[in-house]
Amino acid sequence: MSERDDGVAVPWTRRRFSAAVGAALVPIGCGQPSPGPAPARALTAQDRLLAEFQGAYPDEMAATGRVHEVELVAGPTTLEVGEQPAMQVWAYNGQVPGPTLRIRLGDTLKARFVNRLPMSTTIHWHGVRVPNAMDGVPHVTQPPVEPGGTFDYEFTPKDAGTYWFHPHVRGSEQVERGLVGVLIVEDPVPDPYSQDVLWVLDDWRLDPTGQIDGKFNTRHDLAHDGRWGRMRTVNGRSDEVLRVRPGERIRLRMLNCANGRAVVPHFGSLRPKLLAVDGKYLRAPIEMPRFEMAPGNRLDVDITFDLVSERVPVSDLFSPSRPHVLGSIEIDGEPVDTPQFESPAAAHVPRWTGGLEQPVHHDYRMNARRGGEHGIEWMFDNQPFTGHDAHTISIDLVRHRFHRVRFSNESGRLHPIHMHGTFFRVLARNGVPVDEPFFRDTVLVRGRETVDLGMVPTDIGKWMVHCHILEHAESGMMTLVEVHDDDWAPSRS
Repeated sequence: MSERDDGVAVPWTRRRFSAAVGAALVPIGCGQPSPGPAPARALTAQDRLLAEFQGAYPDEMAATGRVHEVELVAGPTTLEVGEQPAMQVWAYNGQVPGPTLRIRLGDTLKARFVNRLPMSTTIHWHGVRVPNAMDGVPHVTQPPVEPGGTFDYEFTPKDAGTYWFHPHVRGSEQVERGLVGVLIVEDPVPDPYSQDVLWVLDDWRLDPTGQIDGKFNTRHDLAHDGRWGRMRTVNGRSDEVLRVRPGERIRLRMLNCANGRAVVPHFGSLRPKLLAVDGKYLRAPIEMPRFEMAPGNRLDVDITFDLVSERVPVSDLFSPSRPHVLGSIEIDGEPVDTPQFESPAAAHVPRWTGGLEQPVHHDYRMNARRGGEHGIEWMFDNQPFTGHDAHTISIDLVRHRFHRVRFSNESGRLHPIHMHGTFFRVLARNGVPVDEPFFRDTVLVRGRETVDLGMVPTDIGKWMVHCHILEHAESGMMTLVEVHDDDWAPSRS
């Protein structure tokens, strides 16, 4: 064992152990007296950051042998919301949101995907650390699935948590039309919550006939924060009510799957504890902060109900002057005993206080210009992404190495940055250190803001990085990074 600056013992990694032992070995001449043991190489800042990361999440997950086989069919259907006329939508297995797949950590998912849409598509498993070939990026990890075609996805998730799946082809249209599903990877022994509930938050822009507005990627949307619709839904309903009894303790999982809208959930008189962000548990549960849920973000909260006969609105306060009620929680009925157990939020999350002392591996500059297919191009480093079939690698990342990556927003618009294939921790905003006690896969970068991220990639492959305002991504704000071992020469295309 070695010791961090704060005195906490951490395990040696094989690479660090080999390096330290190698540094201690020196050749000894024949017949010469031994000079004694040479001092071991001093730990570098990189060593300390990696040691602090040890135990955060595994490289691999041992399979349980349990296999869940499902069929996911993407095709047209209808959705009725309130008193609106039936909407023509696209859906997985005929429902919006699509099916919620539940498996246990270590279980294998086999998903046969069937495309019955009038255009090509794929499935991206957002937030799940899958083998690169299963990531669902057309022309990069797989060919697009053409109309009438099929594709088999198979993987064993490495992390418990709340994840989701959606297309990675013309996402600004296909997601808006309803192609969204959820994957919940439960702990090997789930905690005995009274209820484990999912809320999928979305919005819809409709035309005068009550159908989905068919004008996608408009100049207005591109010049602003993407497509925001006036009709808001939770689980495909405009009047969602969660019914609980006094004394119940629930786990509420929330996903923001909107194209562009950010949400700040507020629970009125309730006092929820934040358990997990983007699927990953916190170091410890905390009182629910003002959390800006960007498109793609997930939050898991723990709520105990000690009130009797009350209806509590759950509101969106992203625009405090214009709050919107998302849904309600109705507390009623005979009281029950509250389940007593320790919070599952007890993860190892490195503080990485030395992360800001590391050089910036790359600074992604984000801005826009006139031009391109849609009239406006959003860009990383003045380079619009011209298509998955014409991809180039923007940066290389070395597996099992700490990297500090910066995103500098030179525009006045919102940009939720999503990274495939890895989690990261926010180190600083506008140069001011922050200690978020959780990992993420998506972070909202506000206008004129700079955000520094720390990460240790564990999975080799070519991975997308993009704005999750889907209109911004569709008009060019995407790029690829390549993760490789440090003794391997990466490709550049």
